[in-house]
Order: sequence, then structure tokens, then C-alpha cells
Amino acid sequence: MIHVDNALQLLMEKDPALTPYAGEIRMHLDRYNARRETLNGGGSLSDFANGHRYFGFHRTEGGWVYREWLPGADAAWLTGDFNGWAKWDHPLTNIGNGVWELKLEGEDALRHGQYVKLIVGRQGISFERIPAYMTLCEMDMRTKMLCGRIWMPEKPFAWTDQERFLKQRPESPMIYEAHIGMAQEHGHVGSYREFADLTLPWIKNGGYNTVQLMAIQEHPYYASFGYQVTNYFAPSHRYGTPEDLKYLINKAHGMGLCVLLDVVHSHACPNLGEGLNQMDGTDYQYFHDGGRGWHPAWKTRIFDYGKQEVLHFLLSNLKYWMEEFHFDGFRFDGVTSMMYENHGYCNFTQYSDYFSMNTNVDGRIYLMLANELIHGVNPKAMTVAEDMSGFPGMCLPLEYGGVGFDYRLAMGIPDIWIKLVKDQRQEDWNMFGLWHELTTGRNGEMSIGYAESHDQALVGDKTLMFRMADAEMYTGMRKDYHTPSMDRAIDMHKVIRFLTCTTAGNGYLNFIGNEFGHPEWVDFPREGNGWSYHYARRQWSLVQNREMKFDWLAAFDRAMTYLVNTHRLHCTGPAENLWIDDERKLLLFSRGGLLFAFNLHPTWSQESVFISCRTTGAGGYRAILSTDDEPYGGQGRVSLDYVYRAQETQDGLGIRIYLPCRCGVALEKVEG
Repeated sequence: MIHVDNALQLLMEKDPALTPYAGEIRMHLDRYNARRETLNGGGSLSDFANGHRYFGFHRTEGGWVYREWLPGADAAWLTGDFNGWAKWDHPLTNIGNGVWELKLEGEDALRHGQYVKLIVGRQGISFERIPAYMTLCEMDMRTKMLCGRIWMPEKPFAWTDQERFLKQRPESPMIYEAHIGMAQEHGHVGSYREFADLTLPWIKNGGYNTVQLMAIQEHPYYASFGYQVTNYFAPSHRYGTPEDLKYLINKAHGMGLCVLLDVVHSHACPNLGEGLNQMDGTDYQYFHDGGRGWHPAWKTRIFDYGKQEVLHFLLSNLKYWMEEFHFDGFRFDGVTSMMYENHGYCNFTQYSDYFSMNTNVDGRIYLMLANELIHGVNPKAMTVAEDMSGFPGMCLPLEYGGVGFDYRLAMGIPDIWIKLVKDQRQEDWNMFGLWHELTTGRNGEMSIGYAESHDQALVGDKTLMFRMADAEMYTGMRKDYHTPSMDRAIDMHKVIRFLTCTTAGNGYLNFIGNEFGHPEWVDFPREGNGWSYHYARRQWSLVQNREMKFDWLAAFDRAMTYLVNTHRLHCTGPAENLWIDDERKLLLFSRGGLLFAFNLHPTWSQESVFISCRTTGAGGYRAILSTDDEPYGGQGRVSLDYVYRAQETQDGLGIRIYLPCRCGVALEKVEG
């Protein structure tokens, strides 16, 4: 329970601009406490979140039991392989509170691998559904039906990751965002085991410590990128079995990698018959009734977070993925949509946009409960919010009146990069505005910086590399090919990522393949592209070809992550501005005891750039990484051997260096 007075005081100290809204925030916290009291009598939230241990299919002594929450149903039956698909032979019994139950005698009444479906009767009509807590769903090729599948192997998976799981968390997350199906080069869906054996070593060697897996929860439409979930407890069958996913996570933990699940509790697939929509024949079982139950842009169903049974389902879902698959935490999709009645469709230009009639209080309370549960099950777990609104307190603990996330994605950063690259000449970029977007955050709240994610790679948009190189991407990526436009694209790909990684937030995120400038966009097989896998794969052969410039970009990314990790850059406080020159397009700053100098001018290489040493002190300084280094496709104009001596000048203590155009340099103090 939250001590409301203390929480309000701490929250207002963090952000005094919230003072006019103290009454409304108090109401939110009071409602949280009231809701928390109703869940398990205010006791352990972990004990409450055990729906997966009660509902669904379970072995009992001498038999099986199956339970389903169907408050609107008049009758229910189970059918499947086990009874020759006889529809009416196995009715469920209503045992009260909307719960239906079927007990089967005999250990072989159900067997591992069998297909099942639920039949629900309401108001004289019967219809087929897949059980809500099904842990595997796939097509039964004999009946040509999408079914639930009993998945209880005789031998449980042999975990060997206990030294990693529940004991460690990255000091600062370097996140590699990835999609299992598109992670391989061949023209079909990649598998969990291929990802584990082929892709995890690349991630580890690249200096990333966290893997964020997309599209894991079962979804019927592959092109939805996994964001229209039907079966919340089932890992997608497209990539393999649940044991294969466990193999992946176990192997990742053995390599010291943290694994996050991109969880979709913000909305649900509207399909009938294979998801939660009208599970019991009503519109309002899991979702709001009427228009409030539909997302106006996504055309998907919206959960009723104020209903206790829905909280039971969603919180149990989180605990299930942690306990059953050893996920180390979650990236919550669509948090903005969950927090606001208008789903975030406003500009958020003033604090009143966060509150008043716009606040979805039940959605906020659910997210607070989710964070309490996750960190209660595993104190080392990591939670990341995809929130574009900048909600104050999103990443503050509950006792501070916050929502409880560990990090939020700094979604404004990729937006400004795309805007600059797409809409403005480089010589017109505003350095003060860029610095503000890269470094501004809420007091005491941690964020993950990134230049681009999967959002910028989807068809209809372009990755930064593809947008800068354009059609020349297809003809200009050999190392012996040089034009001003192609050289600029290569240079700026490195500069943008280096500047973002060294300034923004308390961690960093990269989408699979973007580190080496993967060409083109992401588009999954669909009718509109002839069901092609050409854009739903990663062309690793390009980066493995040493004659191609992709090799340069990948090598620089490894050097960048090594520098950030070695110097614990994201753990040493924010970047401190040393100088901004908008005319010369210079950004000079210090962080983690290092000096950084960036020249973003497209053509002006500048002599004798003064870098203040007021934060690092007198002594010698040597460049330890430059985007212009020859191994990364540069011209080697910044020496890695020369020692710059800090001297007192009319501008203060500092050094002077030559700084080429489109270049970023990190310098380290080498002697007193």
C-alpha cells in the first residue's frame, strides 16, 4: 500500500509543476490503494496473480481438470482429439462466479500434443473458441482448424541458467531489439533455435547486454509485427515449440544476456474464435462495452482495467512469462494508449493534458500493479515503458507516487532525427534544439535513448541509413565507391548513433540489423507484396562481406558499445554541455570523465576547435574513438596517438583539436 501523503510530497519535490494537480493525483493514489486492498485482501500480489495455475488445463491426481472464466455463457463443452471431436460429449459445469469446470478421470484422458477447442453456448447459439489460458495454439492439419494444443512434455525443460536468472540485471541496458521470424536471411520464418544459435552470438559480440524479443505472444496475422495478440499465454508457434523458446532464453542467460518480452497489454486482436473477443458471447467480458472498448485507430479491443477478473488475467500473464520462461522483464507496448481516454491523440503541450478528463485512471492503476508484481516476483526485473506523452512519474517508484517503470523509451529522439534528415538541409540543423531533445528528461526518471527502432524501419518509412543514401544504397555500398552523397550517408550514420548513444538517457536501444545499416525497410509477407519474405529477413551476408561498407558500420557499432560499456557512460550522470555553436554545427560535452566533440556540419572541417576541460581537469588527452577512424570507413584525420595538452587560455582551461566535418570524437585523459 502507498502512504499517500508521503508519496505526494516526494512527487511534488521531484516536479513542483505537478502541484496544481495534487488533488487529482491523490485521488489516483487513493484509488490504487482501494484497488490493491480488493486484490487478495491487500496481501501478496504474487499470490493473486496465479490465474494460470487455476484456469486452463492441469493434471490432477488420477486425472485432469480444465477451467474457464465465461460469465456470459449458458453452457460450455470441450472437444478435441481426446474425444474424436465429439462436440457435446464433455460439457463443463458452472461452479459459480462465472467459472466453468470439466474434470476428466484417468491420466491419459488428455495427452501431450492433443488438439482441443472450447464450444460456448449463449442464448441458444453455440460457437467455437480457443481456451484463454492455452499455452500453445496452432493449426491442426487434420481438421484444418486453428486449435489449442495440450503442451505438457513428460520431462520438464532442464534449465541451466540459475546463476543468471533472478540474480543479475545490467547496470545500464544496451538493448538489442529483435524479431525472431525475420532474424535469419533465408526466405521463410526463422526459428527460436536459429536465433539462439546464430543471432545471440552476434548480439553478445556486438556489446549488447539485453535482448528485447518482439512478436512472441501468439498472433494470427504475421504482418501485425505481433501487436494484435490473440493468445496471451502462448508463445508464437511460428518459431517453434515452447521448449525451443526456453532453449533460447536459457542460452542467452548462459551468455550473460538479459531477455525482455515485448508484452502487449494495451489492446487485443478483435478476431472472433481465436482470441479473447466475445469469448463468452458478450462484448464486455474482458473489454469495455460499446465504443470505449475499441481503439479508434488500431481497430482493436481495449481491456477494461477496472474489472478485477481482467486484472487477474493480465497480472497472471506477466507472472507466467517470468516463471515459465524466465523472462527478465518487459517492454510494455502502447503505454500511452493505456494511460489516456483519448489514447494519447493530443500534443501534450501542457500539464493539464496529462490529467483531468483525459486520464484513464484504471489504466494507470493497472500499470502500477503490474510494476509492483514484476518487481515483487523478481527484484532484479526490468520494465520499460513505450510512452510518447512524457507522463510525469512514469519511471518513479510507487512510493514516490510514480507508475513504477524502470525506464521509458526516449521516443522524441528518433522523431527529431527523422525530421532533421528528412525535412532540413544539414547546414540548417538547429544544434540547440537537438541538444535539448537528446538530453532533456524528467528529474529522477531514467530513459533509454535510441536513434531508430522497428518503428522507423517499417514499410512506408525508411531507416536512417536508407533515407540518407536513398537509391544509392543499392549501388554505392562497395568500399571502393565514393560520392559526396554516399560518403555523407556513411559518416552521418555513425555520427547520429554515436551522438545519441553518448548523450541520451541511461541506456541505449538498437533494432536488429540497423547497427550495420541494413538496407531497405521491414515488410512482412502479405497480399500487397505477393506474400514475399524479401523484406522480412536480415541480410547477414552483407555485413559478412568485407568488401562492403556494412562491415565498416558494424565495426564502428562494436567500438561504440565497447567504449560506452567500458566507461560505464550511462551510469555516470548526464552529459554536461561544454559548448554549442549553431553556426559551425558543433556540440561539445563531457560525460563519464570523457570529452566528446561532434562536428555536424556537412562540409566545414574545422581547425583548432577549443574543448573546455573544466569538468575533467588539467593534463593530457588522447582520442580513443573517432567516427573518422579508417577501420570504420573514415579518413583517419584525427590521430589516436597524439596527446593534446590542456592549457589555460582566455576561454579557460582546454585543448584544441582539428575536427573534420561529419565527425564525432571521444577523448580520454591520459595523465595528470
